[in-house]
Amino acid sequence: MNYATIKRFDVANGPGVRVSLFVSGCTHRCKNCFNSEAWDFNYGEKFTDEVLSSIIESLRPDYIRGFSLLGGEPFDPHNQPVLVDVLKKVKAVYPQKDVWCYTGYDFEKDLLSGRLCDSSITMGMLENIDILVDGKFVEELKNLTLRFKGSSNQRIIDVKKSLATGEVILWDGDTSAV
Repeated sequence: MNYATIKRFDVANGPGVRVSLFVSGCTHRCKNCFNSEAWDFNYGEKFTDEVLSSIIESLRPDYIRGFSLLGGEPFDPHNQPVLVDVLKKVKAVYPQKDVWCYTGYDFEKDLLSGRLCDSSITMGMLENIDILVDGKFVEELKNLTLRFKGSSNQRIIDVKKSLATGEVILWDGDTSAV
């Protein structure tokens, strides 16, 4: 897997100061995507154990609220086998920090159905994500006043509560409770 960039002080992709990993590769190709250079699976640099170690170290300071995973497309079947281990490692080392993930896929239709990848890998990712922003970016529904998402069709899902109840529970916006 390749990655496009790592932002070590990101304040746009979830609450607080975060470390964000932008993976390479996306087949959604949303019109006017903010990160279209990352559509190419070969874009950027190879993700290695050293890169993971640097992310883990970047998450260490108390002022870092959490980790955000974006793309490209984190849930693309090409990226999932690497990212499931990344997410497990982040949560094992920093269980108190929240993990946000952005995907163009639909939580129920694509991720919970297991249709994208080995369902145990997809579930392993979901079990280590606190908040999921799902749905493709739709230019015609773009709204700059929305918090943490680009278009009104996208949802901000509390993954832990959703998995526990078996129904989609939207994030309540409480930035202290994740």
